[in-house]
Amino acid sequence: MSDVVAIKDQVEAAVRAALTEVLPAELAGADPVVRRSDRADFQADGTLAVARKAGRAPRDIGADVAVRLHGFAAEVSGPGFLNVTVPDAAVWSAVAARLADARLGLATPHDGERVVVDYSAPNVAKEMHVGHLRSSVIGDALVRVLGHLGARVTRQNHIGDWGTQFGMLIQYLEEHPEVSWKGQGAETMSALDSLYKAARAAFEADPAFADRSRARVVALQSGDDATLTVWRDLVAESEKAFETVYRRLGVLLDGGDFDGESRYNDALPAVVADLLASGIATESDGAVVTFTDGVTGPDGDPVPLIVRKKDGGFGYAATDLATIRLRVEHYRADRILYVVDARQALHFRMVFDTARRAGWLPAAVDAEHVPFGTVLGTDGRPFKTRSGRTVRLADLLDDAEAAVRTVLAGRAHGFTDAELDAVVHAAAIAAIKYADLSTTRTRDYVFDVEQMVATTGDTGVYLQYAHARVRSILRRAGATAVGHVDTTLPLHEAEKALALTLDGFEATLRDVAGTLEPHRLCGYLYDLATAFTRFYDACPVLRADDDAVRTNRLALCDLTGRTLATGLDLLGIPAPERM
Repeated sequence: MSDVVAIKDQVEAAVRAALTEVLPAELAGADPVVRRSDRADFQADGTLAVARKAGRAPRDIGADVAVRLHGFAAEVSGPGFLNVTVPDAAVWSAVAARLADARLGLATPHDGERVVVDYSAPNVAKEMHVGHLRSSVIGDALVRVLGHLGARVTRQNHIGDWGTQFGMLIQYLEEHPEVSWKGQGAETMSALDSLYKAARAAFEADPAFADRSRARVVALQSGDDATLTVWRDLVAESEKAFETVYRRLGVLLDGGDFDGESRYNDALPAVVADLLASGIATESDGAVVTFTDGVTGPDGDPVPLIVRKKDGGFGYAATDLATIRLRVEHYRADRILYVVDARQALHFRMVFDTARRAGWLPAAVDAEHVPFGTVLGTDGRPFKTRSGRTVRLADLLDDAEAAVRTVLAGRAHGFTDAELDAVVHAAAIAAIKYADLSTTRTRDYVFDVEQMVATTGDTGVYLQYAHARVRSILRRAGATAVGHVDTTLPLHEAEKALALTLDGFEATLRDVAGTLEPHRLCGYLYDLATAFTRFYDACPVLRADDDAVRTNRLALCDLTGRTLATGLDLLGIPAPERM
């Protein structure tokens, strides 16, 4: 745990202690309700919340609290809330403490918590497309934040690598030996995707081919060597292509995180048998299903969760129940997060309910569906190509890089070709990820690449420019410029605003970890960049009149730069030294 205590936490502790002194014993420990304020450093509204219970006027309680508030100045305002002012020395001390800490004073409140995060989940033999973007980017940000706060995170990429579609594709390849798909390099997945569509068309048009495909599924499930060999090749090539996209997108997922549906194939019969034996599942029209209280269709009839289909095949529910058993028993998860689009909300509600009743998901383990909205085109409809095809992730990255390169082409930058390529790629990643992550997770958002790459406004590229600007100031100041922080100096209003914004970094990360909403970190970083701009405009740094003032302001620059870099990294966004 860090020894650095956030100023807001100090204010909350002081107000809580003062409230305890002036309130009846049964109201001891009342929430001080402290927040940042435009009229003071902080505002404490706790007096209003307890006044009625205490039988006293809020202003009277506030006056008693103000005189007992140790370490801070306070005055009663409005109906009885407190305006709290933090001494300049306390603010400078917090800046110095955070600078001296390699973690910027961040604690590890999730230390030891075991979290499994299920995200991305592409399908073997199909190209990754825009539909995989949000799961990959949101899941990765949550993995990074939770890990940074001390959690032991297990990444799981639950890829679709089993089922009827593979019997169909393998049978098609068997019957069309002239078809080539291996060794296509970057185009391997495009070739496979086209072959899959051809196999699907044949399956739907030719009953005999459909029968042969189903027989191939049986051969796959039975362990037929020839069928398994082709299947392994399909999986290996697909995973290689997925990893290429993840590396390019700056996502942490790699080969060690693949958790295919095939892993659970042998466990599915036991899932069904155990549910039937416990009476949780029942047979219905030849299928095995479970029901969840309160879940009904438009006609009022209960909605079934299909665990085993009429034909004896297993539904997604069986596999998801098997993953829960493994994640609880093998990974000993305290928390399981499923970063899957909002349309699957009912499915997960029913799966979690079934797992709880079966005892596979103990009360001590949190299982949470982390839903998200849809990526829209500028026409307000789900994002497609002009021909109506699903947009490939690789093409999104290409488009973003092209747009960034166009922006930089009109500016003098002094980069070598290699340096320019690196900056273009970093900015493209920032543009795509920040546009996604800065939106409230459950809302749809418009993919507008021209707006995403803007260097001003609330964009990832703007934050990268803000970080690069800070690093430029520090370079011009010299490597030894940031020295001892003089806590006796008075604070300029803009200095204080920046320092108090910096002080809110840990609270923001705790908020993200609790709500699973990365947009809160995006909003914080934008506020920080804005506060820095106001500070730099109002407070000369390199040309400060006094050496001590200059050193303190460089300290603020250094802490801002490190905080921006850390925050961007937790979003999976690079922070170049130069832009």
